[in-house]
Amino acid sequence: MQYDNILLALDMLGCPNRCRHCFMGWRPNPKLTESDLRFVAEAFRPYAKTLTVSDWNREPDFGDDYREKWELCKELSSKDAQPEHYELASVWRLARDREYAPWLKSLGIRYVQLTLFGGEELTDRFTGRKGAYRDILKAIDVLLENGIAPRIQAFANKETVPELSKVVELIDSLKLEERCEAIGIPFACFVHQGSCDGEGEKLYPIWVTSGDLDKIPSKLAEYTVKHFNKPSIREVFGREERELYNELINDRSTESLGRTAPAVLYIDGDFNAAPNIGVPTEPWYLGNLNTDGPEAILSRLMNDESPAQRVRAAVPLSELVKACGDPESRRLFGRDDYIEYLLSRYCRRQGA
Repeated sequence: MQYDNILLALDMLGCPNRCRHCFMGWRPNPKLTESDLRFVAEAFRPYAKTLTVSDWNREPDFGDDYREKWELCKELSSKDAQPEHYELASVWRLARDREYAPWLKSLGIRYVQLTLFGGEELTDRFTGRKGAYRDILKAIDVLLENGIAPRIQAFANKETVPELSKVVELIDSLKLEERCEAIGIPFACFVHQGSCDGEGEKLYPIWVTSGDLDKIPSKLAEYTVKHFNKPSIREVFGREERELYNELINDRSTESLGRTAPAVLYIDGDFNAAPNIGVPTEPWYLGNLNTDGPEAILSRLMNDESPAQRVRAAVPLSELVKACGDPESRRLFGRDDYIEYLLSRYCRRQGA
C-alpha cells in the first residue's frame, strides 16, 4: 500500500486558546518532543512516494523553538513535498516575540489571518482566553510594521452579528485599509459562519439564519463577496436547512470517503490518527500509531473503517437527514458542511 503523498500534522504542543468555533475540538495540550516527530515521520515514510510533515494542527509556532521545528519539518519532508506555512500564525506569539514577524516575512508570508467575533469582551469569550483581543491589536501593529497584512476573519451567529459593527469600527479606527495600501498589499476581510462541527456544533442553537444577513454591515459584506468571489452574501452563507432537508430527504446516496480521500492525517498528543475529511474525534479515529501501526491506519482510511466513514458508506443521506435534520430550520449551511454536521450528529446518537 502506497500513497502518492502523505501529509502528517502532529499536535506537538496544542494551543493557547479554547475557541468556541474550533473544528479541531478541545483537548489537553500535549508536550511532544523532536524524537516523537521523527518517529511519526519515519513510521509513515515507507507508505508514501512523497511525505510532508507538520509539527502542528492547532496553533502554529506555539513553541519557543518554532524556527528549529520548521527546519526539522523541512528535513523530514520529501524535497518535492515541502511543508507550507500557509497564512496562519500564532497570535499569542506575535504579541510577545518581536523576532517572530520578521521570521514570517522571511518565509514570504504576505497575509496573516486574525479572528474576531465582535468587540473585546465577546472576542475574548469566543476565543476562550482573556486578553485575546488585546493580543490581536498588538499583532496587527507588529504585522504591519514588518510589511505583512492582517486579514480579518469574523464569525457570524446570533450572538456575534449584533457586534459585527465593532469589527468595522476597529478596521476604520486603525485605518487598516490605508495602512495595508501603504505596504502595497490590498486589505482583506470576510465574515462567515464557519462549520458546524467540533466545538462549532455546540453553536447550532445560535447558528446564523437568513434574517441575520441583512444585519451584516455593508463594508463586511462587500469585502466578503470579494474574498469568496461570490455574487452575493447569501451565496457565501449557503442555503436554509429546511431547503437542504427537503433536497436530501429523497437522496438515497451513500459515499465511500476513503476511496477518494487524500492521506492527510491529524495525529494527536496520544498518537491517535484521524483523517482531515472529518473532525479529529473518536468517530473519525483510524487507530493509534503506537498500538496499531501505520499500515493499519492507512488501510482503515482507504477501506472506510473509521466509525464515521462506515456510517457515510452505508447510511443513505435521506436517513441521516431524517434522523438529525430540522425541516423547519432557517439556519444557513453549505451543502457539504450540512452533510458533515448530520454525519457527526448521527454518529454520536448511534454511539459510533
